[in-house]
Amino acid sequence: MRLTAQQIKRIAELVQAVAGTQARVYVFGSRLDDDARGGDLDLMLELSEPIDNPALLSAQLSAKISRAMHGRRVDVLLSAPNLARLPIHDIAVNEGQLI
Repeated sequence: MRLTAQQIKRIAELVQAVAGTQARVYVFGSRLDDDARGGDLDLMLELSEPIDNPALLSAQLSAKISRAMHGRRVDVLLSAPNLARLPIHDIAVNEGQLI
């Protein structure tokens, strides 16, 4: 995975601050390919409780993590009981790495 231990720790801290301590975070996509260069950071947050405003939560996390990653583009996918489950969610869980 092309993230340092410090970056992983910071991502986890930001997720807990915004989404709570029960949120699980998966990294998926090009960041898992150690031979690749560049690219955005794809994250999926798995939440056990319904989300009132998913767009706001996703945007807040994306902005905070992007700043922590020196402007790297961050895409945040959300999984919660009140949100539709799409094939991309299965890809994130099956091919991604829990951090």
